[in-house]
Amino acid sequence: MPEETSNPSRPEPRPFWSGNIAFGLISLPVSLYAATRRNRVALRMVDADGTPLRRRYYCPRDERVLTADEIVRGYEVEAERFVVVEDEELDAVAPDKAREIDLRRFVPLADIDRMYFNRAYFLTPDEGAIKAYRLLAQSMQDEQRAGIATVVMRGTQYLIAIVADRGILRAETLRFHDELRRPQDIGLPALEAGDKTRVERLQQSIRSRRRKTLPRQLLADHYSAAVRRCIKHKLDADKDVIPAPTDVEAEQGDQDGEGIDLMRVLKDSLQQQESSAKKSASATSAKTDGKPEKNRTAGARQHDGGNDNSRTRLQRLSKSELYRRAQRLDLSGRSNMTKAELARAINRHH
Repeated sequence: MPEETSNPSRPEPRPFWSGNIAFGLISLPVSLYAATRRNRVALRMVDADGTPLRRRYYCPRDERVLTADEIVRGYEVEAERFVVVEDEELDAVAPDKAREIDLRRFVPLADIDRMYFNRAYFLTPDEGAIKAYRLLAQSMQDEQRAGIATVVMRGTQYLIAIVADRGILRAETLRFHDELRRPQDIGLPALEAGDKTRVERLQQSIRSRRRKTLPRQLLADHYSAAVRRCIKHKLDADKDVIPAPTDVEAEQGDQDGEGIDLMRVLKDSLQQQESSAKKSASATSAKTDGKPEKNRTAGARQHDGGNDNSRTRLQRLSKSELYRRAQRLDLSGRSNMTKAELARAINRHH
C-alpha cells in the first residue's frame, strides 16, 4: 500500500482542545488533535433536482412540523412517559470548564482493558514546553504507566488515559464501566477445556498462516474506494450528474444591464396582464347584466382553472428557474424556500 501523500485540498487539522497538563508543580501547555479521521464516502439525501434535504421534527399527533421553540428535552421513564429537563437544569449540573488535565494518579498500562479505549487524540506541546513534554513522555514510557484524569471538552466531561508511545503523549478517552457488557450478558458459553487433539490441530493451522507483520493493505477501505471509482466513472461520463443551482446573485452582479432589462420586461408584462384583465372584466360585466350570479360562477371556475394551470407549469420548472423568478418578483425569504414553497409563493404573487 503506497504511503499517504499530503492532500492540498484537505484542510489543515485544528486542535480539538487546548489547556494544561498539571503534574505536581509542573504545568505543561498542550493541545489535543484527533488522532483519527473519518474518510469513508459520505452520501447526502437530495431530491430529484439536487436540493439537499433537511431533517425536521414532525409531530404525528398534530400532523405538522414543529418549530424550535416548541421542542423540549425529555427523559423516558417508561413507555411514552417523560420527565422534562430544562436547559437551566442541565447548566446547573454541567461540569467545571477548567481547561486542565490534572494527573493525580498513574496506573499500570496493562491494567486497562482495551475495551475501555474509545477515541484517540495526540497531545502536542506548545512552544517552550517541548523539553518538559519529552521528559514526561519518556518517564511514563519507561514505567509503562498511564495517567488517569478527567477533562471537559465541548461541554462534556470525559475520563481519559494519558499514555506515552515512542516519545509522543496520547490521550485516550475511556468508556465508563457501566457502558461495557459482560460475556454472560449476551449469552456466551462458559469457558471449558477443549479437546486436546482438536486444539493441537487448530494451533498447527494457525502457525501455518502466521505473518511477521500486519499487512497495510488489509487496513484499506476497499468498499469506499470502489464507491469513489463508481462516482468518478459517472462524473467523467456525465451520467446521473445533477447540475448545481445557478448563482443568480453572481450572475446578475456580472450582468447588471441584463438583470434590469429582465425586471423591466416582467413589470411591463404584469401591467399588460392587469390591463387586459380589467378590460375583460368590464366587457363581461356589460354583457351579463341581469345574469350576474351564473356568469360570476363561471368566471370563478375559469379563474381557478387558470391558477391550477399556472401551478402545474411552475411545478415543471427546476428549482433554479423558480428561484430566478422569485428574485425577479423580489419575494422575501426565497433563499430558504424549498422548490414546492417557491412555486406556491410565485403562484400567489400572480
